[in-house]
Amino acid sequence: MCLSIPSQVVELHPEENSVTVDTMGVKRTVSCHLLTEPLALGDYVLIHIGFVMSKINDKDAQESLEMYRLLLAEAGPLAL
Repeated sequence: MCLSIPSQVVELHPEENSVTVDTMGVKRTVSCHLLTEPLALGDYVLIHIGFVMSKINDKDAQESLEMYRLLLAEAGPLAL
């Protein structure tokens, strides 16, 4: 099973067919080569191994992010 946290598009890189996303405060650049629809700043996407797999609507993204925040709060500090 794969777990994908909604990520928000914060920068567009059309010349590389990639975008920079923010995933709960962590920014990284990912490829859009597998996506057929255009992306805009502020869009939410799901990513797998460095590729945007799909775009999701804002409501679904916010609901998922809230669930992740609740799970993290319940888990407390992680022992490394």
